[in-house]
Parts: sequence; structure tokens; C-alpha cells
Amino acid sequence: MEVVAGVDLGGTAINYTLVDRDEKFLIEGLCEHPALARQGPEVCLKQIEDGLGIAVRQAGVALSDVVAVGLDTPGPASAAGQLSARGSTNFVHADWAGFDIREGLAKRLGKPVTYLNDGNAGALWGHFSIFGANSQEVSITTVIGTGLGGGIIIGGEVVKGRKGFGGELGHVLIPYQSVPGTSGLKPGCNCGRVGCLESMCSLGAIERSLLPYFLPKFPGHELEKVDRHQGAKLVRGMAEKGDPLSKEIFRVQANSMGLLFDEMINTFDPDALIVGGGALETGKDFQNWFLEQIRAGMPPQREEQADIPIYVMPNGDTAGARGAAIEALKLARQSGLA
Repeated sequence: MEVVAGVDLGGTAINYTLVDRDEKFLIEGLCEHPALARQGPEVCLKQIEDGLGIAVRQAGVALSDVVAVGLDTPGPASAAGQLSARGSTNFVHADWAGFDIREGLAKRLGKPVTYLNDGNAGALWGHFSIFGANSQEVSITTVIGTGLGGGIIIGGEVVKGRKGFGGELGHVLIPYQSVPGTSGLKPGCNCGRVGCLESMCSLGAIERSLLPYFLPKFPGHELEKVDRHQGAKLVRGMAEKGDPLSKEIFRVQANSMGLLFDEMINTFDPDALIVGGGALETGKDFQNWFLEQIRAGMPPQREEQADIPIYVMPNGDTAGARGAAIEALKLARQSGLA
């Protein structure tokens, strides 16, 4: 029984999934194993291998049945999986600098390995869940987390770009000054610029810019007494319960997303817009309200474009692993392995 594996290497956990040649996922929910990326390549790759053994046992297949592996990680990294020489938040150990993590894992496992960054892997899963594996449609996906990832899928293929930075939607500049109720706000981004989508629409944006901006407008609010980092994590739950300050923050984030989607509509004329990530791990009512606020933030569209659907990504917590597995399944098919 030929299967492929998807491996989503995060900062604290590795998530696994397995999919067969008929595109059936053999693991429904999370299958996690601790991540040890901070201890360097040798320890981390051994940890990925150990976790894969646990995943195949959970799925009821043998490790020898796995004919290819899809890996995704946070960046920055090249399209082929060579990590930045300057390191990153998750790859701080000196031995990661310039390390080819795809090739390293392939040697470790003795199996072919594909590579995507985590935003592109999530985008591929979102596209697959709506259109299937053999689609020719175009989709634009944003994934709202600590930062903002994303991806562009055209004809079922991830747009990776020359150096692997294709689909870095979090660092597209938006006209943030046009978001209502934000006069005087200057949202700085971790990349050093002002006005990237990530600087308006992410957990980091709440902590750095939005919560400090809105708290003075709501004197006596309970979040005044909480550390900013912890307070930012509380905003989503409070917004879902109807807290006015927290809902204003999420409205601003959704309106900002609308500005980005407007730019993408006029660039790609896509078949679907998809939103995923922790910000949307809420009830249906709040999800629908958030999507309404995205549309409210979009400038008027041509009549022919106004009906582009916006979807919430399903199975968001397993999106990276699932997208990585789909990429590996393509390789297995092209190589005659599945």
C-alpha cells in the first residue's frame, strides 16, 4: 500500500499526516511529536524520523509503505529547502545557517522529500480542499497567526518564485491609512517596513500596534492590567464574546485583509479567496462576521468580480502537514511511485 507523508515542522511541535494514492487522509486530526529544532539539524532530523514512526503506526501502515515525504517549515528558506544563512526564529542553532533541510531529511529517511514553506503548504491544502487535486483554478490564501503567511495556487501549483518568496502576502504593502478608525496609527512590521499586511493583521500586530492604539480609546478596560504579550492572546476570545475593544481590533484586521484581497483580485482574478490560521479558530458566527468585515474593507469591485467567494480554511490546525503531503503525492505520481 503506497502512501505519502506530510511533515509540518513548527517551533514547538511536528505535525504528521499520511495520504494514500486515492487522496484519502489516513490521520484525521493532529498527530504531534515535540520539535527540537533549536537543538540543531542532527537532533531535529532524528526527531522527525522518530515521529514519523509513531505516525505510521497510528495510521496502521508500515514505514516501508511511505514512498515520499512532504516537509514544510517556517522560512526564510529557498524554494528547494535551503535555510537562510541568517537563521530565523525557529532555526537559531548555528548549524542551521544555510542548511539544506530537504536534502538532509531525504538522506536521513532514504526517501524522496519535497519542500514548501508553511504558508504555501497551508495554501495548497486550502486549495485542494475546495477544488481537488487536478484543478486549474486560481486561489489566494492568507494564514493569520503570530505573523501572516499565505500562498498563491495557479493550476494546482504553488507559486514559489525565483528565491522561494512567492506568495509572501504578509509583506505586501497595503494602503492601511484607508482603514476606518485608525487615524494616526503607524504599524511597523518585523521586516522593517511600515504598512505590510502582517503589521495590521497578525497576533504580532495586536501586541505591537493595535492593542496599544485602542486601549486609550477604552479607558478602564480590563486588558490595561495585563501584560501586552498575554493580552494580545486574549483578544480573539474576547472578540468572539462581543467585547467592543477586541471586536474593533478584529474589524481592523479584517478590513486590512480586504485591502490585500482587492489587490490580489486585480492581479490574479482568482476563483477563490481563502482565510485560515488561529484567528479563525472560532465559532461559525464569528467566522461569518469576520468574512463580512473583509468584504466591508474591500473597495468597490467590478460587477463581474464581486461574487468571488471567500472561504475559511477547513482543518486549519493540520493544514501545513496536509499541504506538504499533497505536494509529496504529486512527486510520487510524477515519479511512478504511487
